[in-house]
Amino acid sequence: MLGCEGEAVVRRWLTLVTGLLECLCFAGAVFGWASLVFVLKTEGYFSYLCVNTTGVNGTQFLDCSAQDEQFSLVFTIASFMNNFLLLPNGFLFDRFGTMVARLLGISMYTSGALFVAFSSSALSVLLFPALSCISVGGIMFLVTNMQIGNLFGSTRSTIITLYNGAFDSSSALFLIIKLLFEAGISLRASFLFLAACGIIHLVRTFLLLPRTHIPYPLPEGYTYGINCGQTKTFSPEQTAAIASVQSEDVTEETPFNKESAEKVATFWECFLSKFFLWHLVWLSVMQLRHYLFIGTLNPMLQRLTQGEPSLVSTYTNAFAVTQLCGVLCAPWNGLIMDRHKGKPRAPGMSEKEADLRASVLSLTLTALQCVLFSICASTPFLPLQYLTFILQVLNRSFLYGGNAAFISIAFPPCHFGKLYGMLMALSAVVALLQYPCFTLVKGVLGGDPLYVNIALTLLSLLAFIHPVCVYLHCCGLAAQRGKPKDTLPSPSS
Repeated sequence: MLGCEGEAVVRRWLTLVTGLLECLCFAGAVFGWASLVFVLKTEGYFSYLCVNTTGVNGTQFLDCSAQDEQFSLVFTIASFMNNFLLLPNGFLFDRFGTMVARLLGISMYTSGALFVAFSSSALSVLLFPALSCISVGGIMFLVTNMQIGNLFGSTRSTIITLYNGAFDSSSALFLIIKLLFEAGISLRASFLFLAACGIIHLVRTFLLLPRTHIPYPLPEGYTYGINCGQTKTFSPEQTAAIASVQSEDVTEETPFNKESAEKVATFWECFLSKFFLWHLVWLSVMQLRHYLFIGTLNPMLQRLTQGEPSLVSTYTNAFAVTQLCGVLCAPWNGLIMDRHKGKPRAPGMSEKEADLRASVLSLTLTALQCVLFSICASTPFLPLQYLTFILQVLNRSFLYGGNAAFISIAFPPCHFGKLYGMLMALSAVVALLQYPCFTLVKGVLGGDPLYVNIALTLLSLLAFIHPVCVYLHCCGLAAQRGKPKDTLPSPSS
């Protein structure tokens, strides 16, 4: 039999691997929307909005721009709910812990899958609550799994970004459903299977995750899971000691080293800090670019291929396949942020300062990738879109992984859920601009998105302000190192 330490190691690795599979297979499915739209159009969803129109040369054609607009609205609302509801869900996670948050997420995801399963072309309106529920439930899987990085301190940022990469790659789930549909498996059967997978999520919740939170830094002897710390290998005194470590007060409030013993900033101090505000701008402008691209991918491909169904299907599949690479791209960002771990730091430099300094390169590369992706997406040349797809998945992996990692670095762990939720909620409000942008393209611009794409590319340049702000802060810390403690600038100011 395995000893206590052996069981703990096995449990941690099982938690890591199963959490990765959960995020990879389910969490970010909503961002594979372009693949699902192809199936939904084939099934006739919102087809009543297509009308026969006479062209300029007198030819008759079927105008489905209103159908495309309705599909765009479904995705806009789902992506908004994905982020905005993270605000109350983040408070819920911080207040009540992992189990309550996951039970809510599982119920939402299962309900969404059932809504799609029992929808039809006559009940197209069910797509609105369905995609929103799948979106909200999926992001809760990600939030509750990211804390697993706390179990592996030296590679914490790498694991957080790995989970975000798996979240990105899970958008390929709708590609699998599309391929199964083309092979004869009905849409209803696929989504009934997704709903049934809720049983797997429940098993993980009760067996491989803590009831409350995984603390950071990890206290010595920390255990979790069913019957954890209650085996016969422990004496009563050891069991009592571990139980005290697992208590909520210890795991969330007790300082375990000199740095964590420092005064912890309040939530509102963190929220009003320049780091949070510029990080919000950094995330919002790039997220808006990605959401508009995903939400308008199908009509864009229709335009560039002159409506050739086989070409649209080919490029849609290519886009979905590249999404699978998100789980491979994201750890690169984590390795960039963790590259100083295990190396000696400069005299007087704290681990948090080293983490912030390491994040500058990550934040800058992410902004640069977004600009390059936006330029390619703005170019109306069909073969170039393969490069666009590659840059999009690379940038999206860096964006969301780096976002979560930076929040965990720059602010106290006890506020992670609230700050992460607040950040995603506020960025969701900005992301609502995608729908008026889509309407503008379809209406005033006559279907040509060039000017909107140029405007979004210029807007993406604002993302470079954030890494400059962090770099200047680190320079200030380096310049004042060795001075009295009260003269040092606050990391969250």
